[in-house]
Amino acid sequence: MAQRPVAPIPFDPAYETQLDDEPAINAKLTEQMLGLSRTVLADTGHVRRSVHAKGHGLLQGKMRVHDNLAREHAQGMFARPAEYPVVLRLSTTPGDMLDDKISTPRGLGLKIIGVEGERLPDSEYDVTQNFVLGNSPAFNVRNSRQFVGNVRHLGSMTNRSETVKRAISAVSQTTEAILETVGIHSATLTTYAGQARTHILGDTFYSQAPVLYGDYAAKVCVAPVSDNLRALSEAPIELAGTRDGLREAVRAFFAREGGTWEFRVQLWTDPDAMPIEDASVQWPEDKSPYMAVATITVGAQDSWSESKVAAIDEGLTFSPWRGLAAHRPLGSVMRARRLAYESSARLRSEVTGRPVTEPRSAADLPG
Repeated sequence: MAQRPVAPIPFDPAYETQLDDEPAINAKLTEQMLGLSRTVLADTGHVRRSVHAKGHGLLQGKMRVHDNLAREHAQGMFARPAEYPVVLRLSTTPGDMLDDKISTPRGLGLKIIGVEGERLPDSEYDVTQNFVLGNSPAFNVRNSRQFVGNVRHLGSMTNRSETVKRAISAVSQTTEAILETVGIHSATLTTYAGQARTHILGDTFYSQAPVLYGDYAAKVCVAPVSDNLRALSEAPIELAGTRDGLREAVRAFFAREGGTWEFRVQLWTDPDAMPIEDASVQWPEDKSPYMAVATITVGAQDSWSESKVAAIDEGLTFSPWRGLAAHRPLGSVMRARRLAYESSARLRSEVTGRPVTEPRSAADLPG
């Protein structure tokens, strides 16, 4: 007899518990992240995002929310069938523009446009829903206190030569590969340059930390489902002879064809096995599988045109705190991102003289 799925737990704010010194920790994290941007500005004359500075693909497409979702999945912006314009930004973690042969973790910024509803603070006049995702199902640290140490490490790497960074990357990849032969994946190593040299379009991207999902809590992911994208999962990529091999591979792919992803939701069903405050714990899928609630479709296009770089890579910010109250970020790591990401965007705006804005329709983006 098939086992009935476990019902999700209605979320109560009491499940979130702040660290005693959390405001001070978050202020320190913010200053560290701004320090990364200031270092890169001093070295290069260009202001970058504090993290995920290097973009590899800028894509525009559509998200279609599925019909006939079960009540527990029909929540927030997914409460009814709809279609929205979307922007996807593929990136890698560091705050400096590294040669892609220095393998670092990947990220996906997803911006959904035209989403109406009660908003999170400081995004009251926007109509976007942002999700910030990484290509590991859990974060590399449990809370904002450890997050400070993580960013300190990135800061210590920012001033090192690319030769040193490449050597660290190679050692980390080898160690990670050894662990994976015995069924162990190290989020810490992956964050510290242990990313395998595979095609970025084959990756699945995860929220890593939870978000509110209407009446419930959840982690979310964006997974490739079209045959051409699935064929790139774990596919080796040749990066010799170019600094921007990932970007060139993405551009070559979308010059020929499009692709499809599913937006999936893993509902929160067990407070012990699926902690809200410890982002380093991968929620077990045998307790709650990821279920598709929407489909993202991207057609063939130029994924790195000058107009897209200006409008999206340089002109937009991706923060999980820009969205609906129904999808409020949860847990220590997510709370730390609020001030840090907004401060990073403000610094970029101050240096460039370009205000931080959110698109209100597809017409606000390059054609």
